[in-house]
Amino acid sequence: MLRAQRLFAALLVATAALAGADVRAQDATALAALERAQPQLVQWRRDFHQHPELGEQEVRTARRVADHLRSLGLTVRTGVGKTGVVAVLKGAKPGPRIALRADMDALPVTEQTGLPFASKVKADYRGQPVGVMHACGHDAHVAILMGVAQALVAAKDELAGEVMFVFQPAEEGPPVAGEVFGAALMLQEGVFKDFTPDAVFGLHVWAGLPVGSVGYRSGPLLAAADEWSLVVKGKQTHGSRPWDGVDPITLGAQILLGTQSMIARQVNIATSPVVLTAGQFQAGVRFNIIPDEATLVGTLRTFDPVVREDVIARFRRIADDYSHASGGSAELKVANNAPATINQPALTQRVRPSLEKAVGATNVVEMPLVTVAEDFSQFANTVPGFYFFVGATSKGIDPATAPINHSPQFLLDEQALRTGSQAMLQVALDYLATKP
Repeated sequence: MLRAQRLFAALLVATAALAGADVRAQDATALAALERAQPQLVQWRRDFHQHPELGEQEVRTARRVADHLRSLGLTVRTGVGKTGVVAVLKGAKPGPRIALRADMDALPVTEQTGLPFASKVKADYRGQPVGVMHACGHDAHVAILMGVAQALVAAKDELAGEVMFVFQPAEEGPPVAGEVFGAALMLQEGVFKDFTPDAVFGLHVWAGLPVGSVGYRSGPLLAAADEWSLVVKGKQTHGSRPWDGVDPITLGAQILLGTQSMIARQVNIATSPVVLTAGQFQAGVRFNIIPDEATLVGTLRTFDPVVREDVIARFRRIADDYSHASGGSAELKVANNAPATINQPALTQRVRPSLEKAVGATNVVEMPLVTVAEDFSQFANTVPGFYFFVGATSKGIDPATAPINHSPQFLLDEQALRTGSQAMLQVALDYLATKP
């Protein structure tokens, strides 16, 4: 393995010498360093996978990241956005400023992969005991960015510009609904105040793509995510005499069904997709008592801010109208966890050749709209941003049927670490070395 790595590095250096350009020498140094780091990426990823931490609890993860960045000679800021870690690399030459971001948090999911390094961690999430798992692949994201940082530091004497490494907590949402969290909190605390990047880049491993491939889209890519709660109030009565009260369970069900009809019949989903889903419906304590109150909690996904506002207004009107007709009341609250993730078209056009250089043109695919959400959009709404997917499903497994991200059986092919790190590094190198 060591001999192969040395041959790879020698080939890159020879190619750079033939090209006779500083940028190729810079690439050769960085790519060779990344190749040497690949075994470390696997070790880091497995360590983080075995020791996952929920949002704003990433203490161990942040410590490991900070220690690594310090070992590279970087000055590190910790505690940004509660548990975030930030460091800046200054190249030897003047040039652009960019930010590279990885998210660190895990999910309240009990792992079912059977891996030898599977998580056995337990925690409390919003008052409920849960298992904890890196079911979304953030363990891979952290390992990839640690490797990219190591590679760029190796090339710093040839590097033009500056790179901020952002290790972000709580991408999956706050411990308490409605709180400012993750990317928004880091921005609120001034992560870009003294270092305003010209562009910010992020990636996500994705079970829906085969390993070795990357996916991108110009313009809207990921949906905005709103967390909504609906408190329905009625009048408690005996279950055998519903006419003596107001049933909040029936009323809540009517409102929910009304929203589904609204999406199907009042919103033009052909031009802008919309998803409105309830994930919780809680009411009552006994089989023969109609309770006073019911609570529904769910998510709204949209790609257009105007459509989002229209759907929320229609939702509120449906809740009010059904409540008035039943003699009850309903209060809708909506908290935006993330705006839509939109890849700036000009930046996308500039970056695509870098992806093709890293993984081959045939392995770069254009993605459809994806209704999952990412608070990377908070950064990309502040400065131009580009976000892409990295295939995570092993060859021989149909990505369409593989356990998707957030599944307790989500299984990452670790070759995605190589693909993701090479793609992110090439994007960074090319942006720093090329004038727009």
